[in-house]
Order: sequence, then structure tokens, then C-alpha cells
Amino acid sequence: MAKTNLKIVEDTSKKEEKIVDYIKSLAALEKEMEPYKEQKRAMKQNYLENGWLSKEEISAAVKAFRLMKSEVDLEQMRDFFDLYERTKVCE
Repeated sequence: MAKTNLKIVEDTSKKEEKIVDYIKSLAALEKEMEPYKEQKRAMKQNYLENGWLSKEEISAAVKAFRLMKSEVDLEQMRDFFDLYERTKVCE
């Protein structure tokens, strides 16, 4: 039985190592991404301050961008919107 318990400890130790490695890598990536996030916030603020777009327009543009990027079937999406509108599901 001692071998079984040892294996569990070894497996747990390896899993914990992987978790720590993942968190360290994630933290490093997020740190590297921060300047780009700040640039994105500044760009949004610039569009707002100049009156080029409203918050709602920016939000809609971002949603459209995300949908296009994820290759959503727009015809199916339209059908769902129509269904929700007819049935008043989203009130």
C-alpha cells in the first residue's frame, strides 16, 4: 500500500507543479498584454471624447467584431433574434 500512497503524492505534486507553471505563464502573458489593453482603453476614450462614437456604438461594434471573428452563422442568429422578439423571452 505504501507505493499507492506514494504515487498519489507524486501525482499531486506534479499536478501542483503544472498549476504553478500555468499561473506563472498566465501572469507573465497578462503583464505583457497590459500595454495593449491600455492602448485599447485609450483608443476607446479618444473616440468618445471626439464624439466619433458613443459608448453604445462602440459596444455594438465590438459585439459585431466578436461575432464575425467567431464565425457565427448570422442567418441563424437573425432567426433567434426574431424568435426572441416575437415571444418576448428577453424582457
